[in-house]
Amino acid sequence: MSILVIAEIREGVLRPASYSAVAAGQSLASLTGLGMDILLLGKGAKVVAGASLGQGGTVYVSEAAAVAEYTAEAHAAAAAQLVQEKGYIHLLTPATTTGKDLMPRLAGLLDAGMVSDVTLFEKGDAGVVYTRPMYAGNADAKVVVDTAIQACTVRETAFDAAAPSAGSATELALNLDEASLKAKFVSFDLTQSGRPELTEAKIVVSAGRGVKDAEGIKLIEQLADTLGAALGASRAVVDEGLVPNDLQVGQTGKIVAPDLYLCCGLSGAIQHAAGIKDSKVIVAINKDEEAPIFEIADYGLVDDLFKAVPKLIEKIKAARA
Repeated sequence: MSILVIAEIREGVLRPASYSAVAAGQSLASLTGLGMDILLLGKGAKVVAGASLGQGGTVYVSEAAAVAEYTAEAHAAAAAQLVQEKGYIHLLTPATTTGKDLMPRLAGLLDAGMVSDVTLFEKGDAGVVYTRPMYAGNADAKVVVDTAIQACTVRETAFDAAAPSAGSATELALNLDEASLKAKFVSFDLTQSGRPELTEAKIVVSAGRGVKDAEGIKLIEQLADTLGAALGASRAVVDEGLVPNDLQVGQTGKIVAPDLYLCCGLSGAIQHAAGIKDSKVIVAINKDEEAPIFEIADYGLVDDLFKAVPKLIEKIKAARA
């Protein structure tokens, strides 16, 4: 009986969220006294595991044709096979788009209870108590799972990433018939951008409804590029079609926790606040001094963003020169 962390790989590169999942696994191992193994499926898994994933007891890898590219069907079946062979009782994966796709299917295959977006593990009378946010982050739920196998996705921002370390990988002998799989990987179309990935950036600049139009977005993009930051947006901006939905930050978008979160013309509704509250420093620019964003911001500027942002860009450029 032990813990299995399912790490995530994309295009042969380990996703940073996997290090947070490993850290969460280590926290659970310390709490329960159980050992921890790691599973990595996909093209390039052997190289990545050997170079970066030495934290687990055993790192199982497979680059078999059936799992070389991600599909929930194949990866869940492969993980279920390992769980049944080794008898794992706790399953963890990061709460990324892929993790949220994979873990419910895996839990269903194993008749396992599942908790999503876990931020803390505690010991209770009935076993592990999982903490997860609810009501847009305004409350925390304490959850106990009573199934023999317990699955969860862990929120990346709640666990400091484990340090990469070299290790050895153990080949996983899969018994999967690729021809029997109903889902087939066709292609992976990644949005190309010179800016950092939104969930991995140290600085995020976000646009709110106050940017008004495409010209306003261009101004915010200029600020983001001046800072070397990722670009984010509120749901209102996404709904207007001003930016693609993969840039949405908040409860129904992406959860971010950068060193600096700078938002312009953004009111700060609770749904958006739920996605940024773990940021180290929040700076808000809004001409409405009653805007809710100022209640959570560390620094606030009450001003018209169309006047303030150009001046800020000039100051940043001058300071760097």
